[in-house]
Amino acid sequence: MDAPTNRRALRAALRAAGVADGHYRIEGVHEPAPTPPDFLFLRQAPDGAWETGAYERGSHQVVARHTTEAAACTHLLRLLT
Repeated sequence: MDAPTNRRALRAALRAAGVADGHYRIEGVHEPAPTPPDFLFLRQAPDGAWETGAYERGSHQVVARHTTEAAACTHLLRLLT
């Protein structure tokens, strides 16, 4: 599987891999409703960095910060597959 270069490519890669929609949230691309009780996420921080992490028990826990969208997408793909 090729590394995704952006959030839309990541969404396509996760669907192709059969990852359930409720297991992740990709800001601006895939935001399941209703919000699952826990999931992995990719979002852009206020300072422009990209963050990947886990949402559990009503709290976002950032696992890693990335300088590029592509690096964050690759990280989330690895976490979910």
